[in-house]
Amino acid sequence: MTTESIDASTPRRLRRGLALVRESLAGKEHDYTKGSIGRAVLLLAIPMMLEMAMESVFAVVDIFWVAGLGAPAVAAVGLTEAVLTLLYAVAVGLSIAVTALVARRIGAHEPEAAAQVAGQTIWIAVGTAVLVAALGVPFAPDILRLMGAETDVIAGGSGYTTLMLGGSVTILLLFLLNAVLRGAGDAAFAMRVLWLANAINIVLGPCFIYGVGPFPELGVTGAAVATNIGRGLGALFALYWLTNGRGRVVLRLRHLRLIGDVLLSLLKVSAGGVLQFVIATSSYIVLMLVISGYGSAAVAGYTIGMRIMMFTFLPAWGLSNAAATLVGQNLGARHPERAERSVWVATKYNVVFLGAVAVALVVFPESLVRIFTSEPDVLAYGASALRVIGLGFPLYAVGVTIVQAFNGAGDTSTPTWINVLCFWLLQLPLAYALARPLELGPTGVFVAAAIAESVLAIVAWVVFRRGAWKLKVV
Repeated sequence: MTTESIDASTPRRLRRGLALVRESLAGKEHDYTKGSIGRAVLLLAIPMMLEMAMESVFAVVDIFWVAGLGAPAVAAVGLTEAVLTLLYAVAVGLSIAVTALVARRIGAHEPEAAAQVAGQTIWIAVGTAVLVAALGVPFAPDILRLMGAETDVIAGGSGYTTLMLGGSVTILLLFLLNAVLRGAGDAAFAMRVLWLANAINIVLGPCFIYGVGPFPELGVTGAAVATNIGRGLGALFALYWLTNGRGRVVLRLRHLRLIGDVLLSLLKVSAGGVLQFVIATSSYIVLMLVISGYGSAAVAGYTIGMRIMMFTFLPAWGLSNAAATLVGQNLGARHPERAERSVWVATKYNVVFLGAVAVALVVFPESLVRIFTSEPDVLAYGASALRVIGLGFPLYAVGVTIVQAFNGAGDTSTPTWINVLCFWLLQLPLAYALARPLELGPTGVFVAAAIAESVLAIVAWVVFRRGAWKLKVV
């Protein structure tokens, strides 16, 4: 090929790429069980990655604004988030089941059945939120104390913890309604829901934390107020789309009637999903407990480091969600080989993306953490976390995509057992041994986390290639 032909083809490729981006963001209806797999992956992945980027903004906005209040306030947010990871585990586990069941029914051209799944999802979200609030609100200070919080952290952070646990319905509805949209292939609108929720949180955060204008100065508690308002309005926006008749799933009052077999299917599939993420997030809580023994600076540094990694990692989660939707819809359409090819294409894209992210985390960790804090001890701990854990990001890309592929097929039990092996049997003992007996401190925890995630990726790849997930019925 001549230099002239290369130069001529470059604008054409660029135009095609931009056209693909515009099409993916427009949210036009597309049959993901036919045509180019690479195109299908990108049509779903672009809005899903942007959606998860918006979810990751939630993870860093509160820390960004609260950091001005000092290390105790950041520690309160970090310890509360460690507890909330159990709620996120429930929300993500339930959303796995919702996405898998909706995707199967859309792939099989059964929109009424998909709407029934959406209706039962709302009942599950509300019921779970009532239980979380009943247990979390009265015991917020005790929860922080149990997490190893120091006295000043408990005094300043109890209000934040109370409101975040009491407002859990906003988290659950936002997660689960967006899971309905993703399973249906309405990824572009799920993205818009998160954009709205984040825009509100970004604007209201400093207003309630620092008392800007007519807003009350609530300190760290204000971050919880802003977050709950943002998530709540985002959930209402998602509900509006599901009920206005223009989406792939149309929710009506009749779908809110309790339907035993649909509810049972949801609970059955979600049980494995919830347990899967409870295992992973309970491991995170234990790691936070180990780190809390080294003081508020270590907790704050680890919290900031994890928020930055979450910000960079969640778009990769969005790409893996695209794989899950494609697996579900293609299995519903009885195209198992196309489902498998979709996973490998998504995995390749994810490795490229997280490989680029890894370079930034490893080469510029101090610069990234300095965005949130200038305290030397906090900065050192946060940079160490980014540098150590960031080294494994390309391999983590394999693990997250394949695990979501299992989930998209409705096979939530396989990732559960993989998590037991990698987190409970490997990560926790190794983290304790490296941090305490071998005296590596928090760095030992970071090393253990990197090793566990790498082993998970290898095990998931080996099991996925066996193909038993293709036979899963949901």
